[in-house]
Amino acid sequence: MEREPKPTSRYRRAMQSLGRKAWFAAIGRRLSPFDAWLYRRSNGRLGITGPGGAAYPAMLLTTTGRRTGRPRTTPVMYLSDGPRLVISCENFGQQRAAAWPFNLEADPRAEVQIGSRIAPYVARRASAEEVELYWPSFLRIWPAHESYLARSGVRKMFVLEPPPPY
Repeated sequence: MEREPKPTSRYRRAMQSLGRKAWFAAIGRRLSPFDAWLYRRSNGRLGITGPGGAAYPAMLLTTTGRRTGRPRTTPVMYLSDGPRLVISCENFGQQRAAAWPFNLEADPRAEVQIGSRIAPYVARRASAEEVELYWPSFLRIWPAHESYLARSGVRKMFVLEPPPPY
């Protein structure tokens, strides 16, 4: 895989420690719209967890709402693997499911913004082998994924690929 996390800093360690707390995850989920706004306005240079990827690599994922048909944007952590991007959802460890995985299952077309770059992608659920391959990398960039999974019991991992040329 291409992207490894930045060297560990005190700030990053503090954010990762807070990320394991249920109250922090609940607040983070509620701040997601503000985080998306901040990311978009700053072209990815700022987010609620700090400047440009200080805590983890982040992108904006825009899906089509499965009920409304309207665009829905949310910030998510990601891994790069060549031209592919990998994203995972454990519902922040909450019982209420996040909407974006259901939106991707209903319509796999998505738009991704990383920094100022915006591009279309097509999503698919990660295979069991891919989950096994990518999970350790997710835990390296954000160890709280483990506690989120333990609390929610849910993991939905997707591989995003550039659409085929026409």
